[in-house]
Amino acid sequence: MGRAEPERTCVGCRNRATKGKLIRIAGAPDGMMRVDPSGSAPGRGAWVHRDPTCAEAAMWKGVLARAFRRGLGESELGKLRRELDEHLGAM
Repeated sequence: MGRAEPERTCVGCRNRATKGKLIRIAGAPDGMMRVDPSGSAPGRGAWVHRDPTCAEAAMWKGVLARAFRRGLGESELGKLRRELDEHLGAM
């Protein structure tokens, strides 16, 4: 019997899924947030479904700010949104 894949909770919709169905947003040690497709970058992380609806909910409900325990400026959210759009569009 194989090893079970870990589950995480999507911050956008609050449903659980395996790591393969989610994408990680990492709060890097330098303070910047980045999309982490590998799921292994250092720093605090939040997971979101590979679905634009969940990504949008996480961005604009203040959920990411709570997950990372800090305020997020409009420019930082805009940069993260573009990065997520590029990653989700490539799928």
